[in-house]
Amino acid sequence: MEIPTEHRYLDLIKKTLTFALWEEPKFVPLDSRIFRLPPLLRPVAHAMVYFFSLMNLRLYARRRLELTPESREEGQYRPEYAHTMIGLKRLNNIQYCVESVIKNQVEGDLIETGVWRGGACIFMKAILAAYGITDRRVFVADSFEGLPKPDLINYPQDKESKFHEKKSVLAISREEVEANFKAYGLLDEQVVFLKGWFKDTMPTAPINKLAVLRLDGDMYESTMEVLTHLYPKLSPGGFCIIDDYGIRFCRQAVNDFRTQLKITSPIQKIDHTSIFWQK
Repeated sequence: MEIPTEHRYLDLIKKTLTFALWEEPKFVPLDSRIFRLPPLLRPVAHAMVYFFSLMNLRLYARRRLELTPESREEGQYRPEYAHTMIGLKRLNNIQYCVESVIKNQVEGDLIETGVWRGGACIFMKAILAAYGITDRRVFVADSFEGLPKPDLINYPQDKESKFHEKKSVLAISREEVEANFKAYGLLDEQVVFLKGWFKDTMPTAPINKLAVLRLDGDMYESTMEVLTHLYPKLSPGGFCIIDDYGIRFCRQAVNDFRTQLKITSPIQKIDHTSIFWQK
């Protein structure tokens, strides 16, 4: 059976976004792994990184986790060069959801909240391009500064969250994400950036209807702010995708929200950490 051209294109985009066409390096920059060190060793590591940077040198450490086809499928590693860390299973889920809303004419735009290097949003735009869809937008929502410190007054559920300490890894600038879109030839007026903390951008986001709502915010606050303001805009038949359901802060927010709104749409598992449901 002849494979449709759009499927060939999207398959190539997925392999490129995940860096599956090439081998990941066996050594990784030390400065991107400092947060994983014991607290007492972090100041020493920071000092070493800074000292070598003065000589225009960068320290590298051997990657402990061996990459396998399964880890690429599940998105169980943090890549050095790939434009997404979500793995092929979650990209396949995005493709299923976007193609479904196109086929069934579910009204609305697409959004991801928490985009890292932009890979998932780039793939959303690639799907629209593959099918010649020009009347839907892709919203790219992120602080582009990493994750916020826990707001213990309004969201005590995030008390033990340490995601804000991973700024060196998670804070990817808007300029870099835009450059990644350009590299795929997919940056145009259909791509809309929403820069800022979700508590500030979600209440006033210029969105009327959504067909696909994808959350990747890790924390209780980031998850609840998005669900509170955007889920009411998700069209019936649209999809809500939760990237971080395996993280307890996010999982609690999703469960609390579904309970509050009495959402009974069955949760479907994507991989080891992600879920989705159809509204």
